[in-house]
Amino acid sequence: MKPEKGRLDQTPGAVETHHNRLIHEKSPYLLQHADNPVDWYPWGDEPFARASREGKPVFLSIGYTTCHWCHVMAHESFEDAHVAKLLNENFISIKVDREERPDIDSIYMSVCQMMAGQGGWPLTLILTPEKKPFFAGTYIPKESRFGMPGLIDLLSRITKSWKERRRELITSAEEIAAALVQGQETDHAINPDISMLNQGYQELALRFDAAHGGFGNAPKFPAPHNILFLLRFWKRTSDKHALTMVEKTLGAMRLGGIYDHVGGGFHRYSTDARWKVPHFEKMLYDQALLVMAYTEAFQVTKNPKFRKTAEEIISYVFRDLTSAEGAFFSAEDADSEGREGAFYLWTASEIEDVLGKEDAIVAAHAFNVTHTGNYHDKKNGRGLNILYRTQSIARLASPFNIADIDLASRLESIMARLCSARKQRPRPSLDDKILADWNGLFIAALAQAARTFGNENYLEAARRAMQFVLSRMRDTKGGLMHRYRDGESAIPAFGDDYAFIIKALIELYESTFEPSYLASARELNTMFLAHFWDEAQGGFFTISDSAEILLVRKKEIYDGAIPSCNSVAFENLVRLAHLTGDAAIEQKASVLSGGFSAIVRRSPSAHTWFLCSLDCAIGPLHDIVIVGKRDSSDTQAMIDALEHHYLPHVLVLYRPIGESDYLLTSLAPFTRTLCPISEKATAYFCTGHTCAIPTTEVKKMLELLGCLD
Repeated sequence: MKPEKGRLDQTPGAVETHHNRLIHEKSPYLLQHADNPVDWYPWGDEPFARASREGKPVFLSIGYTTCHWCHVMAHESFEDAHVAKLLNENFISIKVDREERPDIDSIYMSVCQMMAGQGGWPLTLILTPEKKPFFAGTYIPKESRFGMPGLIDLLSRITKSWKERRRELITSAEEIAAALVQGQETDHAINPDISMLNQGYQELALRFDAAHGGFGNAPKFPAPHNILFLLRFWKRTSDKHALTMVEKTLGAMRLGGIYDHVGGGFHRYSTDARWKVPHFEKMLYDQALLVMAYTEAFQVTKNPKFRKTAEEIISYVFRDLTSAEGAFFSAEDADSEGREGAFYLWTASEIEDVLGKEDAIVAAHAFNVTHTGNYHDKKNGRGLNILYRTQSIARLASPFNIADIDLASRLESIMARLCSARKQRPRPSLDDKILADWNGLFIAALAQAARTFGNENYLEAARRAMQFVLSRMRDTKGGLMHRYRDGESAIPAFGDDYAFIIKALIELYESTFEPSYLASARELNTMFLAHFWDEAQGGFFTISDSAEILLVRKKEIYDGAIPSCNSVAFENLVRLAHLTGDAAIEQKASVLSGGFSAIVRRSPSAHTWFLCSLDCAIGPLHDIVIVGKRDSSDTQAMIDALEHHYLPHVLVLYRPIGESDYLLTSLAPFTRTLCPISEKATAYFCTGHTCAIPTTEVKKMLELLGCLD
C-alpha cells in the first residue's frame, strides 16, 4: 500500500492539503497529527509488516491530547520537514493515543522506566519489526542542547547503528523483552495482613509535607487514593495524625492554584510544593477521584468546605465535560491560543475591567493578584496571575472591616463575573472521546456524592451515564468496549474498563437499591473473570484472552494517577461476595491479594487503593439487610442514618416488602427468609460470620455499628 497523499481542496487556486493516514482515525490526539509531514501509521499489523519487509526499525510515539510536552514535540519536530524526511526515509512511524490504547502504553512505559529510570509523555521508542524495543525516552528536543541529544542527531545515530550493528540492537531488544517477562512473575509466599496498612501509613507520614499538605516534594499530584486510605486508617485506628494529613492536604489543594477558583475542577498537578502553579490540563479521572476524596472527608469531618469543593467539581464536569447523551468527556487541554494556561491566567487590569476598581481590590487581596504578576515564564511574559488563596475568609475580611459571611458572598459574586468574562476567551481544546473506565470512576463518585449529599440530580446523571455505557459501549456478546467517539464504539475493553464499571454499578446499587445494577455488576464480573483472570497465579490481566499479546500479558497493581485494575477489582470482589453471599468470589479476592502481596509489601504507599481494598477485606465487614416498604418513613430513617455516617466497612442490601423481590433474592439467596418484625422496617446485622439479633430501632442499629453520635 502506498502512503496516502491526502485530500485535494477543490477550490480554484487552492493549495493541496496533505494528510497522513491518521486522518481516518477517531482519536482527537491522532487527528492532531493528521497533517504532519511524518508518514504516520496508527497502531496495527500493517506498519510492522512493512517494517519487516523493508528491513527498517519502527519509531513509536505515544502521547495524549492534553499533554503539553506532546504538543511541544509535535510543533518542534513532527511538523518539521527535515525531521519528517529522516523518519520517512529510515523508519516506519507509528503514533498511539495512550488513552485509547492503555495496554500499549503500559508495556512500553515499563520498558522506558526499566531503561531510562523514569517515564512520562510523550513516550518515544525505537522498536524492531517484531515490536521489541531497543531505545526508550520521553520528550526529545529537535536539536541537541544542554547535554540532551536532539531528535535529529538521535535518528541519524540510530539509522547508522541499524545499518552497521543491527544484530547487537536486536539482541539488546530480546534481552529487554525477556526482562519484562521476568518482572511479571508473582510470589504467593507472603500473605497480606494488617501490618501492610500500618506500613503504608508510616510511609505516608514520613513523606507528608506538614507545611503545605500533600506528600513528597514538587511536582505534587493530588493522589486522592492516599486520602481515601488515610480516612480508612483513621476509622480503623482513631489515629489523629492520619486525619490531620487528610484535612491539611485537602484544604491546601482547595486554596491553591491547582484548583480552578473561577470555574471549578482541579488541574492535573502542581509544579511547586505549595500547590500554587499548576500544569493546567483537567482530566476526568482526577475530578472523579477528588470528588470521592472530598465527599468521604466531608462524611468524616462535616467540614462544609469539603462538600462545597466536591459540588463545584461536579458542577464543572456537568458544565464542560458532559456529552449530549449524558456520558462524560475525557479532558481539557492545558493550552489555548498557543500558550499554556492562557485560559486561566489574568492580568490585574483584566480583573479591574471585569469587576470595577473596588471589587478588583478585594479580588487581588483574596487571590494574590499583582500588577507585576505571580506567574512568569519566557513565553507568557510578566504581569499574568494564577488565582490562588493563602488566607481564610476570616483573615481576608479583617482589612475590609466586613463580616465573614458578607465577604464570602462578595467573593461568590466576583467568581461568577470572572467566570462569565472568561467564557468569552478561546477555550482549551476538548478531548471529547468517552472512555468506559474513566466514566466508571466518575459515575461511582457521583453515586457516592448523591447519597452523601442527598442530591437526586447527581443520581440521575449517574444513571444516565451508566445507561449510555451499558447500551452504547457493548460488543455483540455483551462485553464492554473501551472508547466511544463520533457515533462509534471501538476497542475491546481492558481490565480497567471492567473493574471501574463494576465498581460504579455497585455504588449505584448502594445509592438506589435497584437490584438491576447489582445484577449488571455480577454479569460483568463473570465476564471479567472468564476472560481476564490469571488461572495460574491469580489476578487480572490488563488485556483479555482474545487480545493481541504485546511482549507480555501484563498485570498491573501500581496505583498511579489512576488506581490499578487489580486494586479496584480486589475491592469489587470482596463487596460482591458479601452482597451476594458468594464464597467463590471471596476466594478469588484472597488469591488476588496473595499474588500481589510481595510487590505491595516493598512499598505499600505506592499501592494505596490496594490498601483500601485490603482494609475492606480484613474488615470486620458489617453486612446489613434492611427489610421494609421503600416509601415508609421507618425504612427511610434506617437508610438515612447509614448514609449520614462514614462507614467504609458497611455493606447494605435492601429487600422490599409489598413488591416483587425476585431479582434481589436470586442475586442474594440468603435474603429470602428475612422478613420485617411486627410489620416494621427491620435491620438484619451480621459481622464476619456472626449475626446479631435483628432490630427495628435505628438507635440500636447504629449502636451495633459503634457509631452513635
